[in-house]
Amino acid sequence: MILFMAGTSDARELAVLVKEAGYQLVTTVVTDSAAKSLQDIQIPVNVGRLSLHEMVEFAKELKVTTIVDATHPFAEEASTNAMACAKQLEVPYIRFEREMRSYIDNPSVLFVKDYEQAALEAKKRKGTVMLTTGSKTLATFTKHLLGDPDIRLIARMLPRLDNMEKCQELGVEQKNIVAIQGPFSKELNMALFRQFEVDIMVTKESGKVGSVDEKLEAALELGLFTIVIDRPKLVYGAMFQTFNGILHELDRLEHKN
Repeated sequence: MILFMAGTSDARELAVLVKEAGYQLVTTVVTDSAAKSLQDIQIPVNVGRLSLHEMVEFAKELKVTTIVDATHPFAEEASTNAMACAKQLEVPYIRFEREMRSYIDNPSVLFVKDYEQAALEAKKRKGTVMLTTGSKTLATFTKHLLGDPDIRLIARMLPRLDNMEKCQELGVEQKNIVAIQGPFSKELNMALFRQFEVDIMVTKESGKVGSVDEKLEAALELGLFTIVIDRPKLVYGAMFQTFNGILHELDRLEHKN
C-alpha cells in the first residue's frame, strides 16, 4: 500500500497514473476541494492536516510500504513529516518535485529566501502590494505592511471561510481581499493588477505548473516590481521531477522486494 501525499493538480495526475499502473494507494490532502477531485476518480482519500504522530499511526494502520510525497513545493512541514514517518517505519520515501521555472535576470524581479525577507523588501518600496502567496503566511506580511500609510496591502487567496476569517483577524479590510480560485491566465492577472493599481507583486517559486510564468509575464508587461520567494531548501533523498521517474522508482522497489 502506498501513502500518496497529494493536493495539487499535478499530484492528482500522478495519482491516476500510479493507480493505473496497478498500485494500491491512499491519498492524503488538506482541503475538501482537493479531496473531491480525487474522490471523483475513485481514489481513496484522507482529508486533514496530519501531525507526524498521526501520519505514523495512519500509515501503520494501512500497512504502508512506500510513501510518495507529491505535495506543493512550499508544503515544507508536510514533506518533513513524511520523511520522518518513512524513517520511523523503515519504508522508502519518494519525492515528486515540480520542475522549477527559469530564473529571470531582470532588475524588476527580486528573488528572496523567505516570506520575512519578502515582506521587508515590499515595505522598503511602498505602494500597492498584491500578495499571491496564500493565507498561511499572511501574518508575516500584515505584521510589516499594515498600518503604513504609504502601503496598501491586497491579499489574493482561495475563497474559503477560514481564509476570510484569517483576513478579518489580521485586519485586512474586505475591499483589499481578492477571493478567487485559479488557474489564472496572463490576461486575468493583468486585469487584476490594473484594477487594484498594483505596484509590487509578491509570489512564490511554485514551478511551471504553479502558474508563476503567467504572473511574472503579466507583472513585467505592466512594469510592476516582483518579489519571488525561493523554495524551501529541503534534502529529499530520492527525488524525481517527472511522472515517469516516480513510476520507474516504484517499479524498481517492487522488483527489489
